Amino acid sequence: MDFFSRVFRSSKRSKSSSSSQEPKTPNEVTNDIIDFDTPRPDVGDVKCVTVLIVGAGSRGMCYTYYAVNFPKRMKIVGVADPRSCTRETLKMMHHIDEDKFFDDWREAAELEKFAEAVIIATPDRLHKEPAIAFAKKGYHILLEKPMAVTPEDCCEIVNACKENGVILAVGHVMRYHPVSRKTRELLDSGVIGDIVHIQHMEPVGYWHFAHSYVRGNWRNEEESTFSLLAKSCHDIDLICYWMGNRRCVKVSSFGTVSHFTKENKPEGASSRCLDCTVEEMCPYSAQKIYLKKAQQKSFGWPVSVVCSDGVQDIESLTHALKTGPYGRCVYECDNDVVSNQVVNMEFEGGQTAAFTMMAFTTDLGARKTTIYGTKGELRCAGGSPIEVFDFVNNKKTLYPAKIVGFMPMHLSAHGGADYYLINSFISAVADNDPSLILSGPDDTLRSHLLVFQAEKSRRENCVVHIDKDGQ
Repeated sequence: MDFFSRVFRSSKRSKSSSSSQEPKTPNEVTNDIIDFDTPRPDVGDVKCVTVLIVGAGSRGMCYTYYAVNFPKRMKIVGVADPRSCTRETLKMMHHIDEDKFFDDWREAAELEKFAEAVIIATPDRLHKEPAIAFAKKGYHILLEKPMAVTPEDCCEIVNACKENGVILAVGHVMRYHPVSRKTRELLDSGVIGDIVHIQHMEPVGYWHFAHSYVRGNWRNEEESTFSLLAKSCHDIDLICYWMGNRRCVKVSSFGTVSHFTKENKPEGASSRCLDCTVEEMCPYSAQKIYLKKAQQKSFGWPVSVVCSDGVQDIESLTHALKTGPYGRCVYECDNDVVSNQVVNMEFEGGQTAAFTMMAFTTDLGARKTTIYGTKGELRCAGGSPIEVFDFVNNKKTLYPAKIVGFMPMHLSAHGGADYYLINSFISAVADNDPSLILSGPDDTLRSHLLVFQAEKSRRENCVVHIDKDGQ
């Protein structure tokens, strides 16, 4: 059961559960994962931050729901996206003025500054130009991860934001996940002594990998970037977050394109799932992943990605699967990103970490972490509660991670981390307080550069030694 499922299950219980921060032992009932004490962010005299959306795909659209749920805190005043249907959707949702619609972000950047902040959620390779342009205009920036697809471009974005005195938050939502933050709190408290090793795994999910990294937008490095950066820069960033101020000094990595190749195409399989005679035996069938969901009236993600023209019905979905990329046989795509990868890291002081990204899993995104310390062991599997075993007392303790009771459904993805990220960004802009950002320019650049070094190790089959500049 993932963290958010636990939240809703728990919310049906009594609100009178303890709000104490005292840890619960395993035989105690842990009903306090819902935070009923934190007030809504729009309570009292609050400042409303005006925001421009650049790129209104699933991530860009997601963040706009903060304005829907907390209109006293955030107002969408403009949108730049090449798709007219997407612009019209945001126009109706947020009552945007006619002169603040743009099919190219450059049109918005040429105008006098008309918003306090911009959310940039364009495709990965299209992050650098708008980020630098809007930084020069004085916009505070929430930039979807990854920052950019080369180390040089990442450095340019960070420098532009610093030179122009604007706040930069990068969409490393997993830093904001209640479990990630609770883990960092426990580590800082010394509950397991000194960290010796972090073992962390991201199960991507077999059908999710086929959707996004074999058929989808992140399948090909020329069009996007390598999969460790596109998918798992979250996880390398989390490891750095938990390690604190320790610098990674050495990294090695291995990974391959497994299974999704022409050599593994089943005998008798066709080039498209809708007319394939062996489709029923294929776990990656587009009929299973998309069409069956739509037949059950489910047109959310990932079906919504396939129906990119804004029309969501069986007919348009069927047409898209017959003619578009999501109906292709997974063994005949132009994918070249690795489907499994391991990254080994050594930090200053001798601490080590090992990360695994795996496509072929039942779980989807339910990360598994074990952190070994000199006085104990911390485990987290898919969410709350966090389990700590104390070597001194030979005792196990569960630490639930709380989530606000007013969590909006549209911001509940990533265990509620989407809400915490956008709320922190809006608060930072409103109060002109960059310290509210957990994923600021320096920390993000550090973890991004480590990802690039890990990929260098994989490609060149070598151990990479990293200097103080991350190079």
